[in-house]
This record gives sequence, C-alpha cells and structure tokens, in this order.
Amino acid sequence: MPRQLNGRIAAFLYHPLRFQVLSFTATRTVQNTMHRMVYPYLAVFGRGLGVDLAALSLALTLRSVAGAFGPLLATVADSRGRKDGMLFGLLLFTLGVATVVIWPSYLTFLLALVLTTLGKYIFDPAMQAYLGDRISYQRRGLVIAFTEFGWSIAFIVGVPLVGFLIARQGWFAPFPLLTLLGLLTIGLLAWQIPRDPLPAIERPSIWKNFQAVLSYSPALLGLSMGLFFSSGNEVVNLIFGVWMEDSFGLKIAALGAASAVIGFAELAGEMTVGGITDRLGKPRSVMIGILLNCAAALSLPLLGRTLSGAFVGLFLFYITFEFTIVSSIPLMTEILPSARATLLSANVAVLSLGRAIGALFASPLYILSDSPSITASAFAAIFFNLLALAALTRLKRWLDHV
Repeated sequence: MPRQLNGRIAAFLYHPLRFQVLSFTATRTVQNTMHRMVYPYLAVFGRGLGVDLAALSLALTLRSVAGAFGPLLATVADSRGRKDGMLFGLLLFTLGVATVVIWPSYLTFLLALVLTTLGKYIFDPAMQAYLGDRISYQRRGLVIAFTEFGWSIAFIVGVPLVGFLIARQGWFAPFPLLTLLGLLTIGLLAWQIPRDPLPAIERPSIWKNFQAVLSYSPALLGLSMGLFFSSGNEVVNLIFGVWMEDSFGLKIAALGAASAVIGFAELAGEMTVGGITDRLGKPRSVMIGILLNCAAALSLPLLGRTLSGAFVGLFLFYITFEFTIVSSIPLMTEILPSARATLLSANVAVLSLGRAIGALFASPLYILSDSPSITASAFAAIFFNLLALAALTRLKRWLDHV
C-alpha cells in the first residue's frame, strides 16, 4: 500500500470523529442490505408472498417513486438539525422492516420497500451534511469515501448473509434481523451524535432552502452533472445481465459472478477515492473518473467477446463509475453550505432520476442490435458522460473563481 495512503488512513484512525464514521458505515451497510437484497432474491420473495412478477415490478416502481419524495423529508436536517434528520431516517427504516415482522404480507412488503427507501434517502444527506459541517473540505473525500463502504459491503457481505438466512428459514428471515439492527443503530446514534447547537438565527424554511438550491447556478450545474453520469451508468447497468446471458448462455453462473465483480469493483472505487481524491482535488477527480468511465465503456464491446473479457470490462466500468460518484459527493457538500442537506438530498433524487432516464434508453438500444451486443449501450453511456463533463467544466470555472 502506498506510503501516502497509509498516512491518510492512520490520520483517519486518530480522527476525533472516527467512531461516529464507523457507526455511519455500519448503519449504511444495514440500510443498503435491505435496498440491494430485493434484486437477486426477487423470485424468492414473489413465491413467498404468492404474487407474480408484475406485482413485484409495481412494488419496485413505487419504491422508485417514493425516492423522489426523499428530498422533501430530508430537508429536516437543515430545518431541525443533522441529528434529528438522521434519527428520523432510521426511524422510518426500522418501522418499514418491522411492519413485515408484525404482519407478513404483500402489502407490508410494499410498505417496507417505500419506508426503508425514504429512510435511506433521509439518513444519507443528513449524515453527509453532518460530516460536511465538521470536517474540512481538504480532508472530506477520505471520510465520505469510508462511509460509502456501506454500499459495497452490503453487496459483498449483507446480501449473501440474507441468502444464507432465506435458504434456511424462508423469505421472511431477513426482516427480524434488520428490525433488530435498525433499533440498535437508532440507540447507538442517539447516544453517540451530539445534539445540534441552537442556531444564532432562525433556520430557513424547507421552501426557502429549495429556493436557494434552484436559484443557484453552481448547484444546478452539480445536479446536472450527477443526472447525466447516472443516466450513462444505468444504460449499461440495466442490460449487462441480459447481454451476458444472450452472449454466453451462463445465466446463473455468469450473473452470480458478475454481481461479485460489481461489488468488489465498487469497494475498490471507494478505496481509491479515499486514497487520492483529496490530494488531486474533487473537481479534477470527478473529471478523471468520467473520462476513465468513457474509456471503460468503449472497452466493453472489445473485451466482451469472451466471458473473462466481459468480466474485466464490467470491473473497469463499475470501478470508474464508483470513483466518479463517490468523488462527486464531497464536491457537492461545499457548493451551498447554507442549505447543505437540502442540496445533498436533491442530489440523491437527481441520481435516481438519472437512473430512470437511463432505464428508458437501455432496452431500446439493446434491441436495436441484430445479435447480442453492448455497443449501442456503451456509446450511449459515453454520450451521457460527455454531457456530465460539460456541466462539470462550467462548474469548475465557478469553483476556480471563488
């Protein structure tokens, strides 16, 4: 491991907020396990609940719609304080999984998807705003990257653990454990996080904060950047499994291996951010990430002629995307400090909107090909990335003059 990275990790281990950051990472692992477990075990949940794929698709659609309302609730972290925002998000998450424990049914499963998604979209911006308030901009990339480990660890550890429980006790098994972990995280953070200091002046209302975001050009440029690179990622993300199935005929084995590749790529991307983003600078890191993601997208049709090459291409695509998105978070924390949580919650919603836009293009682009090919999707990802790069370039000009 490079000496500079060793030094940065050592500095983090002696940081006064280190135990809080570890708690945030553990909390996000719990939340993201619930968020990510639905996809690989969708058929299992369907059989357990006695519903078909159409009903499950409706549930996932409603979950996505609920995510769009997250920013409205997440602004509580600006209007009431960071601690209240985090605890409110965890309360909704725990209430969501507990409804399935109390009454296992399709209705409560649907309610759990909606409430846990809202809880996640409230907790994350409040947590990021809390760290933005207390950690200097120069060191913020390392700490936020550490909390992002909760996303990849959920896929590498949490989701397999859920599969282990389901295999032995049925579809219902993860929910009591998630409820218990939700209660433990509420207690831990209620004890560990200090109460926000009383403001010297009255805090602005929710609508004032949103008005501040929507009327501020740098904030809109940052949001546009996230919208575009998220769209580019989803164009490939949605169809890579179909592409691998059609190309190599290894449905279960290939998709299982691809999931592991994606999880480790995400973890590697987050570790890379922790090592170099603060040193390179946030805008430059995001720019490098976008350009490398374009190169990785371009490599997919070339490397994807063999199964091993497809795995390598996917690893490169996901590690560069994760590096880009995690590098962008500390950048977004500093664009509008007076409405930090509101802007970060808007960023979460915009990333979700970007995934929805990418999903609209993904299937038609793939169907355009006469034979299984990811070429059209790869070039669409590059197109969206170039739009993100244009928005970042304009944002960087503003940052260079402040």
